[in-house]
Amino acid sequence: MTHDHDLVLRPTAAQTEAALNPPPGRNGGDLVVETLAGLGATTVFGLPGQHALGMFDALRRSDLRYIGLRVENNAGFAADAYGRITGEAAPLLLSTGPGALTSLAALQEAAAASAPVLAISSQVPTAGLGGGRHGYLHELPDQSASFRGVVKSVHTVRTQSQIPSAVAAAWQSALTAPHGPVWVEIPQDVLLAETSIPVVTGGDAFPEELPPRPELTALAAHLLASAARPAIIAGGGVVRADASGKLRQLAERLSAPVVTTFGGKGAFPWTHPLSLQSWLEDRHTTDFLEDADVLLVVGSGLGELSSNYHTFRPRGRVIQIEADPGKLESNHPALGIHADARLALTALLETIEETREDESAPERVRDVLGKVRERIDAQQLTLEQNLLASIRRALPSRAPSFWDMTILAYWAWSAFDPRGANTMHSAQGSGGLGYAFPAALGAAVADPTHPVLAVSGDGGALYSIAELATARQYDLDVTWLIVDDGGYGILREYMTDAFGEATGTELTRPDYVALAESFGVPGLRTSPETLADDLAKSLATPGPSVVVLPAVLRMFAPTHARD
Repeated sequence: MTHDHDLVLRPTAAQTEAALNPPPGRNGGDLVVETLAGLGATTVFGLPGQHALGMFDALRRSDLRYIGLRVENNAGFAADAYGRITGEAAPLLLSTGPGALTSLAALQEAAAASAPVLAISSQVPTAGLGGGRHGYLHELPDQSASFRGVVKSVHTVRTQSQIPSAVAAAWQSALTAPHGPVWVEIPQDVLLAETSIPVVTGGDAFPEELPPRPELTALAAHLLASAARPAIIAGGGVVRADASGKLRQLAERLSAPVVTTFGGKGAFPWTHPLSLQSWLEDRHTTDFLEDADVLLVVGSGLGELSSNYHTFRPRGRVIQIEADPGKLESNHPALGIHADARLALTALLETIEETREDESAPERVRDVLGKVRERIDAQQLTLEQNLLASIRRALPSRAPSFWDMTILAYWAWSAFDPRGANTMHSAQGSGGLGYAFPAALGAAVADPTHPVLAVSGDGGALYSIAELATARQYDLDVTWLIVDDGGYGILREYMTDAFGEATGTELTRPDYVALAESFGVPGLRTSPETLADDLAKSLATPGPSVVVLPAVLRMFAPTHARD
């Protein structure tokens, strides 16, 4: 009898010869890039630094494409977007200490959004590991400790022979649901030393599957099939799992209205008769969801924004499908199903065979959306709504958009039609500034067949202005819309509402058009009336461009305080 564990792939004669006679001039860095290539990586992002030079030297001996940004955090945002668009683990090469730590905010966003980022950092020489104070440049007592609470897994390498396995394990971790960032650190001397280890030729590291437990699927299917008023909340987990088609099939089979979270934008068609769109920060939507006798939550932890600032109080039975066990029932009691969204939705579809006809469901959806529109229209916020409409007209249907933490983005979370899954992204996961433009650059690298739109306020734009040089250097097809209101607009509004006046929110800022042109990037100043045409022209022109819109915008009134 032959057992699976007895099957061993025998090396070919050519592989044996190559192993016995590896090419000269390779170092530990070569083992890193060879492993990445073997795993299927084609592109890496990053920034060189003194301790990491072994990796960067090895890049010139590889076929990997290197995209260098100007700030480590921006490189992290670019890798984040590359991972979201491709579904692949995006390698991010960084140096020790300050270079590594500067990426933390980007890795926090990747963790919150379940974006697969494989961060590989250098470390001080091996003798400096362990917490002693040797006085090495960039030395920290425990560099990995700064990342352990942010990333999915941490892998510290101490010898060259550990590099391929550590990188492969990290790759697998990043791509196992829930996707997320991982951290590998390799000492400077390990990267620089010449190696006699054979060229890394294999690297399959398949992510582990996360299927639902069948008894839980059976109960969930029974509850949903028996429900009189089922409803669905679809989160970012549906998008990351590429499960939008499965979600639509289930919603139509159940006649269940669907609302998408801000991270789940595009998981369900915006104009579908069962679509409640994304108006989660609205009491009418909250009331509707609370009235569901069975509420299916897929790929969301029902956090602060997804629960209308924790005012959501479901009265019916909740079923929660979530790949992150820490989010299961963290905010509401539920039938918790720890599973990948796609596998769980597939199991439900296989179990719920009969279609439940409910002609009243589309009518109830129209009623809710009508009440939402009435509330918004009563606040005289036509400027903001017209700007979103102008952007939608200008942006090609399959072109991705990336939104910074700015008032127009807060509107877009609720009111923008993304026209497809995995096309609208923002930093709402962790809420850091400066995300939009470098992330858009990463998306343009991932898929150059569509133009990419980035939307920032002037405050957020200053975080990533240096990446205009990156956009120009690689001729990336990104149009950057900067809404210039002279400060941190949303904080100005929050502070004025809370304290009567704002402090620390006003900014001296540059002439963004002239600044863009100084980088060799075309820039123009637009107006609300000309935005649609100006933006469409910029998006239709290959290469980077900047469009500046001077405008002071307002947010719609909150509803998390009950009337």
